[in-house]
Amino acid sequence: MGTYTKTAVLMAALLGLFLLVGRALGGDQGMLAWGAIGLLFNFGAYWFSDRLALVANRARPVPREELPQVYEIVEELTSRAGLPMPRIYLIPSESPNAFATGRNPAHAAVAVTSGILQILDRRELRAVLAHELSHVKNRDILIATIAAAVAGLISAVGSMLRWGVLLGGGGRADRRGSALADLAIAIVAPFVALILQLAISRSREYGADASGGVLSEDPEALASALEKLQMQSRRRPYPFAGPATAHLFIVNPLTGRSLGWLLSTHPPTEERIARLRALAARLHGGDVRGFVDR
Repeated sequence: MGTYTKTAVLMAALLGLFLLVGRALGGDQGMLAWGAIGLLFNFGAYWFSDRLALVANRARPVPREELPQVYEIVEELTSRAGLPMPRIYLIPSESPNAFATGRNPAHAAVAVTSGILQILDRRELRAVLAHELSHVKNRDILIATIAAAVAGLISAVGSMLRWGVLLGGGGRADRRGSALADLAIAIVAPFVALILQLAISRSREYGADASGGVLSEDPEALASALEKLQMQSRRRPYPFAGPATAHLFIVNPLTGRSLGWLLSTHPPTEERIARLRALAARLHGGDVRGFVDR
Protein backbone atom coordinates (compact mmCIF):
# COMPACT_ATOMS: atom_id res chain seq x y z
CA MET A 1 0.00 0.00 0.00
CA GLY A 2 1.42 3.40 -1.00
CA THR A 3 2.20 6.13 1.52
CA TYR A 4 -0.66 8.40 0.46
CA THR A 5 -3.17 5.56 0.25
CA LYS A 6 -2.13 4.39 3.70
CA THR A 7 -2.60 7.92 5.07
CA ALA A 8 -6.10 8.12 3.57
CA VAL A 9 -7.04 4.77 5.12
CA LEU A 10 -5.71 5.82 8.53
CA MET A 11 -7.54 9.16 8.37
CA ALA A 12 -10.78 7.38 7.44
CA ALA A 13 -10.31 4.99 10.39
CA LEU A 14 -9.71 7.92 12.75
CA LEU A 15 -12.80 9.79 11.57
CA GLY A 16 -14.85 6.59 11.73
CA LEU A 17 -13.72 6.07 15.32
CA PHE A 18 -14.76 9.63 16.13
CA LEU A 19 -18.28 9.02 14.77
CA LEU A 20 -18.48 5.74 16.70
CA VAL A 21 -17.64 7.47 19.97
CA GLY A 22 -20.16 10.24 19.21
CA ARG A 23 -22.84 7.62 18.58
CA ALA A 24 -21.98 5.84 21.84
CA LEU A 25 -22.34 9.14 23.69
CA GLY A 26 -25.68 10.22 22.22
CA GLY A 27 -26.95 7.96 19.47
CA ASP A 28 -27.50 9.37 15.97
CA GLN A 29 -27.99 12.88 17.31
CA GLY A 30 -24.82 12.56 19.35
CA MET A 31 -22.91 11.42 16.29
CA LEU A 32 -24.10 14.44 14.32
CA ALA A 33 -23.46 16.83 17.21
CA TRP A 34 -19.94 15.60 17.82
CA GLY A 35 -19.30 15.58 14.09
CA ALA A 36 -20.18 19.29 14.03
CA ILE A 37 -17.94 19.93 17.03
CA GLY A 38 -15.16 18.03 15.26
CA LEU A 39 -15.49 20.29 12.23
CA LEU A 40 -15.19 23.37 14.46
CA PHE A 41 -12.14 21.92 16.20
CA ASN A 42 -10.51 21.18 12.85
CA PHE A 43 -11.23 24.67 11.56
CA GLY A 44 -9.65 26.25 14.64
CA ALA A 45 -6.66 23.93 14.51
CA TYR A 46 -6.23 24.55 10.78
CA TRP A 47 -6.36 28.35 11.16
CA PHE A 48 -4.18 28.84 14.23
CA SER A 49 -1.84 25.82 14.35
CA ASP A 50 1.10 27.60 12.69
CA ARG A 51 1.10 30.51 15.15
CA LEU A 52 0.68 28.20 18.13
CA ALA A 53 3.55 25.94 17.00
CA LEU A 54 5.92 28.88 16.45
CA VAL A 55 5.07 30.52 19.78
CA ALA A 56 5.31 27.22 21.69
CA ASN A 57 8.82 26.67 20.33
CA ARG A 58 9.91 30.30 20.86
CA ALA A 59 10.65 30.73 17.18
CA ARG A 60 11.34 34.26 15.96
CA PRO A 61 11.28 35.56 12.38
CA VAL A 62 14.71 36.32 10.96
CA PRO A 63 15.74 38.56 8.04
CA ARG A 64 17.88 37.42 5.14
CA GLU A 65 20.94 39.20 6.59
CA GLU A 66 20.88 36.92 9.63
CA LEU A 67 20.49 33.59 7.80
CA PRO A 68 21.56 34.20 4.19
CA GLN A 69 22.40 30.54 3.52
CA VAL A 70 18.97 29.33 4.63
CA TYR A 71 17.25 31.97 2.49
CA GLU A 72 19.33 31.04 -0.57
CA ILE A 73 18.59 27.33 -0.20
CA VAL A 74 14.86 27.81 0.42
CA GLU A 75 14.54 30.19 -2.55
CA GLU A 76 16.22 27.65 -4.82
CA LEU A 77 14.06 24.74 -3.59
CA THR A 78 10.77 26.65 -3.68
CA SER A 79 11.52 27.66 -7.24
CA ARG A 80 12.11 24.01 -8.16
CA ALA A 81 8.96 22.89 -6.35
CA GLY A 82 6.71 25.70 -7.62
CA LEU A 83 6.00 26.93 -4.07
CA PRO A 84 5.75 30.48 -2.70
CA MET A 85 8.55 31.58 -0.38
CA PRO A 86 7.73 30.68 3.24
CA ARG A 87 8.58 32.77 6.28
CA ILE A 88 11.87 31.81 7.92
CA TYR A 89 12.17 31.41 11.68
CA LEU A 90 15.01 30.65 14.08
CA ILE A 91 14.60 28.68 17.33
CA PRO A 92 17.21 29.49 20.00
CA SER A 93 18.13 25.90 20.87
CA GLU A 94 21.36 23.92 20.65
CA SER A 95 19.30 20.80 19.94
CA PRO A 96 19.52 20.31 16.15
CA ASN A 97 16.13 20.17 14.49
CA ALA A 98 13.76 21.84 12.03
CA PHE A 99 10.06 21.92 11.19
CA ALA A 100 7.57 23.42 8.76
CA THR A 101 4.10 24.66 9.62
CA GLY A 102 1.27 26.66 8.08
CA ARG A 103 -2.26 26.05 6.94
CA ASN A 104 -1.31 26.02 3.23
CA PRO A 105 1.70 26.78 1.01
CA ALA A 106 0.78 30.48 0.85
CA HIS A 107 0.92 30.74 4.65
CA ALA A 108 3.84 28.43 5.40
CA ALA A 109 6.77 28.89 7.73
CA VAL A 110 10.03 26.98 8.07
CA ALA A 111 11.83 27.03 11.42
CA VAL A 112 15.36 25.83 12.14
CA THR A 113 17.19 25.63 15.45
CA SER A 114 20.54 27.28 15.96
CA GLY A 115 21.90 23.80 16.69
CA ILE A 116 21.09 22.39 13.25
CA LEU A 117 23.02 25.21 11.59
CA GLN A 118 26.10 24.25 13.59
CA ILE A 119 26.30 20.53 12.76
CA LEU A 120 25.11 20.21 9.15
CA ASP A 121 27.04 21.18 6.05
CA ARG A 122 25.28 23.03 3.23
CA ARG A 123 24.42 19.86 1.31
CA GLU A 124 22.80 18.24 4.36
CA LEU A 125 20.97 21.43 5.34
CA ARG A 126 19.60 21.69 1.80
CA ALA A 127 18.29 18.12 2.05
CA VAL A 128 16.62 18.83 5.40
CA LEU A 129 14.96 21.97 4.02
CA ALA A 130 13.78 19.98 0.98
CA HIS A 131 12.15 17.53 3.40
CA GLU A 132 10.37 20.36 5.22
CA LEU A 133 9.20 22.02 2.02
CA SER A 134 7.85 18.65 0.88
CA HIS A 135 5.64 18.64 3.97
CA VAL A 136 4.33 22.02 2.81
CA LYS A 137 3.78 20.93 -0.79
CA ASN A 138 2.09 17.67 0.27
CA ARG A 139 -0.11 19.57 2.77
CA ASP A 140 1.02 17.22 5.49
CA ILE A 141 0.63 20.00 8.06
CA LEU A 142 -3.12 20.11 7.40
CA ILE A 143 -3.38 16.31 7.61
CA ALA A 144 -1.40 16.17 10.87
CA THR A 145 -3.44 19.04 12.35
CA ILE A 146 -6.76 17.36 11.57
CA ALA A 147 -5.50 14.03 12.92
CA ALA A 148 -4.32 15.67 16.15
CA ALA A 149 -7.58 17.60 16.57
CA VAL A 150 -9.77 14.55 16.00
CA ALA A 151 -7.65 12.37 18.30
CA GLY A 152 -7.78 15.04 21.01
CA LEU A 153 -11.54 15.35 20.69
CA ILE A 154 -11.97 11.58 20.94
CA SER A 155 -9.93 11.63 24.15
CA ALA A 156 -12.14 14.41 25.53
CA VAL A 157 -15.33 12.55 24.61
CA GLY A 158 -13.90 9.35 26.09
CA SER A 159 -13.24 11.16 29.33
CA MET A 160 -16.84 12.42 29.40
CA LEU A 161 -18.10 8.89 28.78
CA ARG A 162 -15.99 7.48 31.60
CA TRP A 163 -17.25 10.05 34.08
CA GLY A 164 -20.84 9.56 32.90
CA VAL A 165 -20.64 5.79 33.36
CA LEU A 166 -18.96 6.08 36.76
CA LEU A 167 -21.46 8.64 38.05
CA GLY A 168 -24.62 7.30 36.47
CA GLY A 169 -23.90 3.73 35.48
CA GLY A 170 -25.16 2.09 38.63
CA GLY A 171 -28.87 2.42 37.81
CA ARG A 172 -31.27 -0.16 36.42
CA ALA A 173 -30.04 -3.65 35.65
CA ASP A 174 -31.07 -3.35 32.00
CA ARG A 175 -28.61 -0.45 31.62
CA ARG A 176 -25.71 -2.37 33.09
CA GLY A 177 -24.64 -3.96 29.83
CA SER A 178 -24.90 -0.67 27.95
CA ALA A 179 -22.93 1.13 30.65
CA LEU A 180 -20.17 -1.46 30.47
CA ALA A 181 -20.04 -1.12 26.68
CA ASP A 182 -19.81 2.66 27.02
CA LEU A 183 -17.00 2.29 29.53
CA ALA A 184 -15.11 -0.07 27.21
CA ILE A 185 -15.41 2.44 24.35
CA ALA A 186 -14.36 5.29 26.64
CA ILE A 187 -11.19 3.44 27.67
CA VAL A 188 -10.20 1.88 24.33
CA ALA A 189 -11.18 4.62 21.85
CA PRO A 190 -8.71 7.32 23.01
CA PHE A 191 -5.84 4.82 22.89
CA VAL A 192 -6.80 3.64 19.40
CA ALA A 193 -7.15 7.28 18.29
CA LEU A 194 -3.65 8.04 19.55
CA ILE A 195 -2.17 5.05 17.72
CA LEU A 196 -3.92 6.08 14.48
CA GLN A 197 -2.70 9.66 14.86
CA LEU A 198 0.88 8.50 15.37
CA ALA A 199 0.64 6.10 12.42
CA ILE A 200 -0.49 9.01 10.21
CA SER A 201 2.45 11.10 11.41
CA ARG A 202 4.94 8.31 10.68
CA SER A 203 3.43 7.72 7.24
CA ARG A 204 3.82 11.41 6.37
CA GLU A 205 7.47 11.39 7.47
CA TYR A 206 8.24 8.58 5.05
CA GLY A 207 6.43 10.51 2.32
CA ALA A 208 8.35 13.74 3.01
CA ASP A 209 11.66 11.84 3.06
CA ALA A 210 10.93 10.41 -0.38
CA SER A 211 9.59 13.58 -2.01
CA GLY A 212 12.28 15.67 -0.29
CA GLY A 213 14.95 13.33 -1.63
CA VAL A 214 13.56 13.73 -5.13
CA LEU A 215 13.23 17.52 -4.78
CA SER A 216 16.86 17.90 -3.65
CA GLU A 217 18.02 15.14 -6.00
CA ASP A 218 20.25 14.09 -3.10
CA PRO A 219 18.56 11.56 -0.76
CA GLU A 220 21.97 10.43 0.47
CA ALA A 221 22.51 13.89 1.98
CA LEU A 222 19.22 13.58 3.87
CA ALA A 223 20.26 10.15 5.14
CA SER A 224 23.53 11.64 6.36
CA ALA A 225 21.70 14.53 8.03
CA LEU A 226 19.31 12.18 9.82
CA GLU A 227 22.23 10.21 11.24
CA LYS A 228 23.77 13.38 12.66
CA LEU A 229 20.48 14.76 13.96
CA GLN A 230 19.54 11.53 15.70
CA MET A 231 22.89 11.29 17.43
CA GLN A 232 23.00 14.94 18.54
CA SER A 233 19.35 15.01 19.65
CA ARG A 234 20.12 12.33 22.22
CA ARG A 235 23.00 14.39 23.57
CA ARG A 236 21.16 17.72 23.56
CA PRO A 237 17.50 17.34 24.61
CA TYR A 238 15.08 19.82 23.12
CA PRO A 239 14.18 22.38 25.84
CA PHE A 240 10.86 23.83 24.69
CA ALA A 241 7.44 22.45 23.71
CA GLY A 242 6.54 18.85 24.49
CA PRO A 243 4.43 16.23 22.71
CA ALA A 244 1.94 18.74 21.25
CA THR A 245 4.34 19.81 18.49
CA ALA A 246 6.77 16.87 18.43
CA HIS A 247 5.25 15.50 15.22
CA LEU A 248 6.28 18.63 13.30
CA PHE A 249 10.03 18.17 13.62
CA ILE A 250 12.24 16.25 11.20
CA VAL A 251 13.51 14.08 14.08
CA ASN A 252 11.58 13.43 17.27
CA PRO A 253 12.64 16.14 19.76
CA LEU A 254 11.66 13.79 22.61
CA THR A 255 14.05 11.05 21.49
CA GLY A 256 16.02 11.17 24.71
CA ARG A 257 12.92 10.57 26.84
CA SER A 258 11.21 7.31 27.66
CA LEU A 259 8.92 6.93 24.65
CA GLY A 260 8.58 3.53 23.03
CA TRP A 261 8.49 3.21 19.24
CA LEU A 262 4.75 2.53 19.35
CA LEU A 263 4.16 5.95 20.92
CA SER A 264 6.67 7.80 18.74
CA THR A 265 5.58 10.44 16.26
CA HIS A 266 8.36 9.37 13.88
CA PRO A 267 9.32 6.08 12.23
CA PRO A 268 12.66 4.50 13.23
CA THR A 269 15.52 6.63 11.92
CA GLU A 270 17.37 3.52 10.75
CA GLU A 271 14.45 2.57 8.53
CA ARG A 272 14.21 6.10 7.13
CA ILE A 273 17.92 6.06 6.29
CA ALA A 274 17.64 2.65 4.62
CA ARG A 275 14.74 3.86 2.46
CA LEU A 276 16.61 7.03 1.49
CA ARG A 277 19.67 5.07 0.43
CA ALA A 278 17.48 2.76 -1.62
CA LEU A 279 15.93 5.86 -3.20
CA ALA A 280 19.42 7.21 -3.96
CA ALA A 281 20.24 4.00 -5.82
CA ARG A 282 17.00 4.24 -7.78
CA LEU A 283 17.56 7.92 -8.57
CA HIS A 284 20.97 7.11 -10.02
CA GLY A 285 19.19 4.61 -12.24
CA GLY A 286 16.57 7.18 -13.25
CA ASP A 287 13.63 5.35 -11.61
CA VAL A 288 11.73 6.74 -8.61
CA ARG A 289 8.46 4.82 -9.03
CA GLY A 290 7.19 3.38 -5.79
CA PHE A 291 8.94 6.00 -3.65
CA VAL A 292 6.83 9.07 -4.31
CA ASP A 293 3.26 7.94 -4.80
CA ARG A 294 0.01 9.72 -4.29
